[in-house]
Amino acid sequence: MKILYVCTELYPLLKTGGLADVCAALPAALQASGCEVRVLLPAFPSIAAGVHIEGAAMALPAAGGPDIAGTSQPAPRILPGRVRATGQEVYLLDAPAQYQRRGGPYLDASGHDWPDNAARFALLSWAAAWLGLGGDARWRPDVVHANDWHTGLAPVYLQLLAGGGPKPATVFTIHNLAYQGVFPRDTLAPLGLPESLFTIDGYEYHGHLSFMKAGLQFSDALTTVSPRYAREITTPEQGCGLDGVLRHRSERLSGILNGVDYSVWNPASDPLVETPYEYNRMAGKAGAKRALQHLLGLEPRPDALLFGAVSRLSDQKGFQLVPAVLDDLVEHGGQLVVLGSGDAGIETALHDAAARHPGQAVVRVGYDEALAHSIMAAADVLLVPSRFEPCGLTQLYAMRYGALPLVHGVGGLADTVTDSTPETLGSGSASGFVFHEFSADGLRQALHRSFALHRRRADWARVRRHAMQLRFDWKVAAQAYCTLYQRIAAAPGTAHATSLNGSR
Repeated sequence: MKILYVCTELYPLLKTGGLADVCAALPAALQASGCEVRVLLPAFPSIAAGVHIEGAAMALPAAGGPDIAGTSQPAPRILPGRVRATGQEVYLLDAPAQYQRRGGPYLDASGHDWPDNAARFALLSWAAAWLGLGGDARWRPDVVHANDWHTGLAPVYLQLLAGGGPKPATVFTIHNLAYQGVFPRDTLAPLGLPESLFTIDGYEYHGHLSFMKAGLQFSDALTTVSPRYAREITTPEQGCGLDGVLRHRSERLSGILNGVDYSVWNPASDPLVETPYEYNRMAGKAGAKRALQHLLGLEPRPDALLFGAVSRLSDQKGFQLVPAVLDDLVEHGGQLVVLGSGDAGIETALHDAAARHPGQAVVRVGYDEALAHSIMAAADVLLVPSRFEPCGLTQLYAMRYGALPLVHGVGGLADTVTDSTPETLGSGSASGFVFHEFSADGLRQALHRSFALHRRRADWARVRRHAMQLRFDWKVAAQAYCTLYQRIAAAPGTAHATSLNGSR
């Protein structure tokens, strides 16, 4: 089974969040499960620098696709190669005018969306469709697997290019439904998209073009990154305006839980942890706490319950709740370390709250991979108070590092963390702390329960040991995807919600 996996980030070359980790780990796990996988990526500078080009460049036809004329840069082309660090086979979409820029992959240096994002990411979908229909004469995929709104037009372009002829099956994975790629109607013509599909049953969304809706409507199968999130997004509360589409296509929707790459996240072998440790030899974790306290200027208190957080600081991630509980956390003898960036108001509120507690609370704005690993290794508890969470990866990393997750009971957080209650402590299944009311009081009550368990050292050690021995292996996810690929490839073209004339 040949899979063209289409995405915008790939760890360790480019990472803005968990998507990069998934797009690195899942193709490798699919490969190990017997699939032949090639990853299509935009040639952002850091990605291009990490790829060894192998083979001749292929010109990407412009006719029928996004109109990116008027630039002085060379025409887009496809470069075959391999990631130097892993050997993963890739295609780079080399379009300097679209991707070789200062700033981030989605935002400019001022933190604003690139004004031509519609064309930039439509071009990626166009390249996926061209490759899907045999643009590379040496390799033609059975399945095109697109990820998030940036690739949502790939199944549309496949239909347009195929014109009723044979084409690969399509999978569209929702990593976060809140980000939808919505653009004005007048972008249709420049992107080569027909007005006939600008309907409620196509890619029209409140008078605009939605890349996300296009992916949902035109793909053979839809997946998301945890079973619970797959259910939640069919409801008005978490459907982000697309719950009706998802309910209509619910027979094609499944939740496949993300995994962890334990070759990267393992405290026994992590090169970013100075004092390695494992569940049956924990001295190194105490050493990691001492090292982090010294590094960040926290009081060197070995018995302090150290709370860590590594996250985007956004409304979704729930960190607007944390300033209201920090006084209580410190009064109970805890310490807090936050690493992340995002909403300026949340950043300021966290800084102001931490300033009231010098030596007990530290906020570092930005992202630092080494510091993220150090926080996982040092923390006793990892805060993940997300308002909603498709899957979450940090809680999975945290358990491996013996940092018990404290989470809001939604999405993948609820699927992966078992609350410490009398019943679960008795059965030995507890792995963290879960609160269900999304409020400062809900978070505060869970904090209090974590302090209470920490005082019972034998119980704490048992829960931590169990959490560290849990495994969320990508092999399981890969097997589920392989089964899905085989099913939809066996019946190509039968699952589309919308035909080219706009009717179901």
